[in-house]
Amino acid sequence: MGDLTGTARYRTAPTPPAALPVRDPLGASWRLIGWLGVLARYDALSPREITGQLPGWARPLAWVLHLFARREGRVGRPGQRLAHAFEHLGPVAIKLGQVMATRADIFGAEFATDLGRLKDRLEPFPTAEARAEVARSLGRPLDSLFTDFGDPIGAASLAQAHPAWLADGRKVAVKVLRPGVERRVAKGLDSMRLAARLADRFVPLSRRLEPRAFVETIARALQLELDMRLEAAAASELKDIMDADLAGGSGHMSAPAVVWEGVGKRVLTLEWAVGMAMTDPAAADQPGLDRNALADNIVRAFLGQALDHGTFHADLHEGNLFARAPAEVVAVDFGIIGRLGPSERRYLAEILWGFLSRDYDRIARVHFEAGYVPPHHSVEAFAQALRAVGEPVIGKQASQVSMGRLLGQLFEITALFDMHLRPELILLQKTMVSVEGVARRLNPDHDLWAAAQPVVERWIRRELGPQAQVREAVDEVVAALKALSQWAQRPPEPAQVVVQPVTSPWIVAGVTLAVVTGTGALVLSLWQAML
Repeated sequence: MGDLTGTARYRTAPTPPAALPVRDPLGASWRLIGWLGVLARYDALSPREITGQLPGWARPLAWVLHLFARREGRVGRPGQRLAHAFEHLGPVAIKLGQVMATRADIFGAEFATDLGRLKDRLEPFPTAEARAEVARSLGRPLDSLFTDFGDPIGAASLAQAHPAWLADGRKVAVKVLRPGVERRVAKGLDSMRLAARLADRFVPLSRRLEPRAFVETIARALQLELDMRLEAAAASELKDIMDADLAGGSGHMSAPAVVWEGVGKRVLTLEWAVGMAMTDPAAADQPGLDRNALADNIVRAFLGQALDHGTFHADLHEGNLFARAPAEVVAVDFGIIGRLGPSERRYLAEILWGFLSRDYDRIARVHFEAGYVPPHHSVEAFAQALRAVGEPVIGKQASQVSMGRLLGQLFEITALFDMHLRPELILLQKTMVSVEGVARRLNPDHDLWAAAQPVVERWIRRELGPQAQVREAVDEVVAALKALSQWAQRPPEPAQVVVQPVTSPWIVAGVTLAVVTGTGALVLSLWQAML
């Protein structure tokens, strides 16, 4: 399987993205105050459920905030109320909630689950506006490309989708950005940057979570989603990856093809996805559908993309997945794509394999080698903490695991060992949480570890096994021969040594004194030897 005991060669963990300045501090401040008002309305600023746990000085303030809660803030769990507030606040807040849902180790399992079901569904804008936007973005009349253009079938905070038909009879899905959404996103990000700056300065406990880097990661993802040409490129890239895996016998997911003549800055056209949307309750009850196999395929598709290619679909929730019996799964909506370098891929594989093989010492060393745990901590102590987390989980069904207790323990460990949020892994964590949630809603007793094992084993065998070691040795020899060949073809110019005459009288005097002294010592020693 490969030797995991040797020293892994990791680069230092990448620096977090640079925080951009707040462009309009006054406007951002007013919007932030408005956000706080909406959160207070939903009793999401200081939920009543935690008032009794607050310090004595903070409880009166919490009681005052509760007075602003309206009817919608008096029902449901805190996570549900916060999700509703984020839906009200728009695309930036929705994206923030979706990312927060990945941090169950911080916010708790139930809270993260409630946020993970955050609905990105809004009222659609008129079809006439969509038709005009498509024509304007493509620079051609709508009828020159589509024989029919239907009403929206889904509307999110950033865009909405329409069914349409090409001249050759193919059914396609046309995704159109909302009017003015770019301006709204820019204003929302400005307010979030202000909030992150305030938290970083005045709330020391928040600094471990890297709030400013956290916001910039969200901003980067949103900006990529606002250019449909980039999403089209991502869709094409992932389709090539999925098709190659399917052809090689290791694929578990497919994707619709891009219709490039229907792609513009604010418009994306894809072939119609086969199967039933997994948001449809009837999708899981299709005749002949194998729920467990479907869950396995979703998990293995994600891991295969991340480990084998370093490029993965980073928004794998039910709204972006279609299912068809017996266990076929099709992914859509490629606005968020995650990328991992060789170091992060090896880090992920070894962590997963370490848990699968219960090699907690190896997991601990990988964390230290990758720079995710500060070096002043003990590797052995960290391995001990990981064992306390892993042993209750490995080999057990999901229904037998108290995820709330487990994740609470994980948060305590990350705080104990000064582990900071790693922005480059946010999308990976977000997708892992989404994939696990989808799999367990298909089958509550789904074993995530058993599903992951074949993919991880394949990666370990290929990248760390004997063949990989031979391949690495051959690559090193070839690199050395190339360097030698280049040296032979272009040998370095011989160095020219130029002797400058000594002109300083002090140097001349020093050298003369040294010579005279040495000669005198030599003569004296010979004279003593003759006597």
